[in-house]
Amino acid sequence: MFAGMQTLRTPDDRFDDLPGFPYAPRYCEVSDDEGGALQVAWVEDGPDGADPVLMLHGEPSWSYLYRKMIPIVVAAGHRVICPDLIGFGRSDKPTRREDHSYGRHVEWMRALAFDILDLHDVTLVGQDWGGLIGLRLAAEHPERFARLVVANTGLPNGEQPMAEVWWRFRKAIQTAPKLNIGWFVQGGCRKQLSDEVRAGYDAPFPEDEYCAGPRAMPSLVPTTPDDPAAAANKSAWAKLCVSPTPMLVAFSDCDPITGPMAAIFRREMRGAQGIDHPLVRGAGHFLQEDAGEELAHHIVEFLRR
Repeated sequence: MFAGMQTLRTPDDRFDDLPGFPYAPRYCEVSDDEGGALQVAWVEDGPDGADPVLMLHGEPSWSYLYRKMIPIVVAAGHRVICPDLIGFGRSDKPTRREDHSYGRHVEWMRALAFDILDLHDVTLVGQDWGGLIGLRLAAEHPERFARLVVANTGLPNGEQPMAEVWWRFRKAIQTAPKLNIGWFVQGGCRKQLSDEVRAGYDAPFPEDEYCAGPRAMPSLVPTTPDDPAAAANKSAWAKLCVSPTPMLVAFSDCDPITGPMAAIFRREMRGAQGIDHPLVRGAGHFLQEDAGEELAHHIVEFLRR
């Protein structure tokens, strides 16, 4: 009897000579929820004893997205940990879209952060799906988190309409005969990416059969109240609204997908009150690409306060 999910693992040489990303990957295994194990990859830098800054990427990127930010946060004395979500980066890639669920992605990151790395006093940095997953962790394990940074993200429960541009993105990524991941990332940036950087985003996905994760994720965003993840997200939002954990809302000014969430976070979250929230100007959905250094400096300043 075959136990566990069928997965693919991107060959290591696909990640050779990535511009601006010298970090050696680390690996562990987490349960795949089907009797097998999945390899999760992450990179980290900074002093072992320092409070951790957990930077979570979203769709369809990987930890490479944070390469401009890691050195700045590390130079300020912090330990930075950037995992690759299952299905992305150097982590294992289940080959069936139905292997991916919102709940599984939350559990896989929980297992890495708490069971394996045993992180405490965490500062979450969550963008896109990094926020959808990270905010669930923060709501469900508040004792582990010291601070939260939300950047171009949300916590949808199926009661809010999604932007038309998001529906177009969802359809494109589900139906494209072949996924050009670097092109999708470029579409969420204001600045022109170099060929080498776009290749860095393509690196985890040598063939289309590696792309079940990127193809699955948009359909896992709750868009109706009866979505399997809607109740858990609604509960998490209610907990976060009354949480005293300080929250920095650092959105860009040019993100048509999540932009309206900035004002809602600033208004609704107890932890966001009395904090000077930056607006990162001239940056698109992937503000780590367009203005990564600026975002990193805002985070460092938040940590200093």
